[in-house]
Amino acid sequence: MHMQGFNPSACATGFADENVPRIASSASVAADWVKLNVQRYPGVAFRYIAVGNEITGSATQNIVPAMRNLNAALSAARLSGIKVSTAVRMDVLAASSPPSTGAIRDAYMTQVVKILASTGAPLLANVYPYFAYTGTKGIDLNYALFKPSSSTVRDNGLTYTNLFDAMVDALYAAVEKAGGSSVPIVISETGWPSAGGAAATVANAQAYNQNLINHVRGGTPKRPGAIDAYLFAIFNENRKTGAETEKHFGLFNPDKSPNPVNHVRKGTPKRPGPLEMYIFAM
Repeated sequence: MHMQGFNPSACATGFADENVPRIASSASVAADWVKLNVQRYPGVAFRYIAVGNEITGSATQNIVPAMRNLNAALSAARLSGIKVSTAVRMDVLAASSPPSTGAIRDAYMTQVVKILASTGAPLLANVYPYFAYTGTKGIDLNYALFKPSSSTVRDNGLTYTNLFDAMVDALYAAVEKAGGSSVPIVISETGWPSAGGAAATVANAQAYNQNLINHVRGGTPKRPGAIDAYLFAIFNENRKTGAETEKHFGLFNPDKSPNPVNHVRKGTPKRPGPLEMYIFAM
């Protein structure tokens, strides 16, 4: 959902990980999925279709054939303007620090990158500086929150003043090495929890969200220019399993009352132009 005016007419869609094998194994199933989930909604401008979200292990073998079947189905339906991708997390990289060392871990991702390059589709990446901060000793909190920090990284002539840029450019470096120099990266999820763990506070979540919105206009040191980014998420998920922080990424509570973190502006008046910032709904 587009944050500027909350326009629902341009969006990303996808399907559950458990459905990927069916799409991968049958071109007709892929065609049926496109008919039911895309062609039925002519008033919606679909931007991307995500083949699964953070798929891991042996299930990754289904990603490439599913992407191929969906691309064929979209082409047959004259909808090739809709781009097919998959959403990955940072551990698809074998290395990420400093950013220029970014490298893909598994062979299937090289195939994914080649498909993206051939179709003009972006790689969808879930980028969470919060988890990098809490999982790595020595990272300054301000560096993770886009605030002034003594933690500055210099790498191949580029200077990194925040963790988000360093993570995104590590992905860019890896994609380039896999033959995807023309492949853009869309941030399919990012956010900061407002409760439930270390540094998970309303103040930090609000700071991250606002600073992210202000920041995405400018791009990264390696790739200047506006970034497409999806803010996770609209609602806190009180029934979600796993770590307590996983329940507290929302801008609103489950009863639809506003979480204080949603008091953010849509950019700064001194930085005019389109704001490629979205809200990821679950």
